[in-house]
Amino acid sequence: MITGLIEGGMGLSALISLLKMAAILLAASFLGNWFLSELKKARVLNKPWYAPYLAPPGLLIIIALIIPVVVWMFQR
Repeated sequence: MITGLIEGGMGLSALISLLKMAAILLAASFLGNWFLSELKKARVLNKPWYAPYLAPPGLLIIIALIIPVVVWMFQR
């Protein structure tokens, strides 16, 4: 199948880019599901609204949102 894609006009660099995009999408899906399970667990245990954000998936999401801002600030 992969050789058919390469011979059919899709270059190797395009295939690698496609695989990179798929890996990022898969990782984001896992992180989102993990965060959602922490959110449901916090609701069942009547924890405060911010409790899921202090769990590991919430912290990873916050860090992922802050990194572009920090990079932008240091590039100015």
